[in-house]
Amino acid sequence: MKSLARKLRHQSTDAERLLWKYLRAHRMAGYKFRRQVVIEPYIVDFLCLEARLIVEADGGQHLEQAEDDVMRSLFLESLGYKVMRFWNHEILDDIDTVLEQIHRYLIEVPSPHPSPEGRGGKFS
Repeated sequence: MKSLARKLRHQSTDAERLLWKYLRAHRMAGYKFRRQVVIEPYIVDFLCLEARLIVEADGGQHLEQAEDDVMRSLFLESLGYKVMRFWNHEILDDIDTVLEQIHRYLIEVPSPHPSPEGRGGKFS
């Protein structure tokens, strides 16, 4: 699974690359995100472990696998994760709204640790 995740990192979609530009390097409210992370038996697009948040960028193939996506989300939520799904066209056409929704969740989620300096600020 790890080698597949590594391969997926190198074959990112345009939407994944754009979203990663804003999530990487603690740019989103100071939270650390990783991409293409293995959570057996799945690989999730983006994961913020501290906030227990998974962000998925869904392309057209997800229209045909909607039931599988529901089961996948339910499984991940049973492990204590919050799953946020965005269509690729939402990310590409209205990135500000997507980022605002992710940011809103992050500043509302209770942190298990005291907030570091700068946490909760506006995303860049």
